Amino acid sequence: QVALMESGGGSVQAGGSLRLSCAASVSDFRYSVGCMGWFRQVPGKEREEVGRVAVDSSTEYAESVQGRVRISRDNAKNTAVLQMNGLQPEDTAIYICAANRGSCGNGFIYWGQGTQVTVAS
Repeated sequence: QVALMESGGGSVQAGGSLRLSCAASVSDFRYSVGCMGWFRQVPGKEREEVGRVAVDSSTEYAESVQGRVRISRDNAKNTAVLQMNGLQPEDTAIYICAANRGSCGNGFIYWGQGTQVTVAS
């Protein structure tokens, strides 16, 4: 009922910035987008949460990215943005948007396909 599509990935030099966007399409008017989150996946490693943003725009971030990223959302447009600064080669990963229909205390049930971020040293 909720489809997610990420955009904005690409290649950047170490120390650079990228802005990723996630657009949620809701196919059933009975549902609304709740918590939205960003994860990243490196082949051979576990998926790691980057952070999440609630409907009231309150946010939580992983310690590994604290101070370097900011997640925001536009409820009217059902979009979430991940702004990443000071990128390092270890931030290279596929970045995946996730969402649910409730609070950020719940798990995510909708997932995007992901967008590649590559940071060159």
